[in-house]
Amino acid sequence: MTTFVLVPGAWHGGWWFEPLARKLREHGHEAHAVTLTGVGDRSHLLTSSVNLDTHIQDVVNVLENERIEDAVLCGHSYGGMVVSGVADRVPERLRALVYADAFVPEDGQSAWDQVNDLWRQAYLSGIGGDGYTATAPPFGLDPRARTHPLATLLQKIRLTGAWEKVPTRHFLYMAGFENTPFTPTYERLRQDPTWTVHNLPYGHDILRDAPEEFLRLLLSVAE
Repeated sequence: MTTFVLVPGAWHGGWWFEPLARKLREHGHEAHAVTLTGVGDRSHLLTSSVNLDTHIQDVVNVLENERIEDAVLCGHSYGGMVVSGVADRVPERLRALVYADAFVPEDGQSAWDQVNDLWRQAYLSGIGGDGYTATAPPFGLDPRARTHPLATLLQKIRLTGAWEKVPTRHFLYMAGFENTPFTPTYERLRQDPTWTVHNLPYGHDILRDAPEEFLRLLLSVAE
């Protein structure tokens, strides 16, 4: 049995990963679909102090409180920032990392640093009167997508390199994602023999476009 910890992207709660989590459980595994502070059903906790460190701690707390020591940690989109920070803090608790069309930052990078102007505008265009929330852009997202703490997208991550102790790393590149910010990451990682890189002909929402293929890939990582 493998334990999966699933971290959604910006504007999404654990509900986005829950259909996949149910499938993983049906195959005999454990699966935790995490909702990060200030998002989804935890939106009431959104304040100006919620940042990337907050979200990294959210997932570290899941690993520690559930006594998970051999996890497959999977992040989608913005979730890659969180996954990277978690892996750098507690690599000994992880078996594998899966970045599903997600940020793979280097030390000192933010999500903002890795996107193009289209996405920077999307991050900023929804700022309300409070100045610290980013509203979900009108890009065909699930209607449950709401606001996201802006500081998590702007804060630069600090990595010591400890995350490289995690023995298995996969990156999924969704070639059908229009205006994708992840092409430079794909080009970088596919030249790196320590990564397994997958090029899939789907859009960014892999759970909508290719749920069975995504499930099969995660099950293969578990094996």
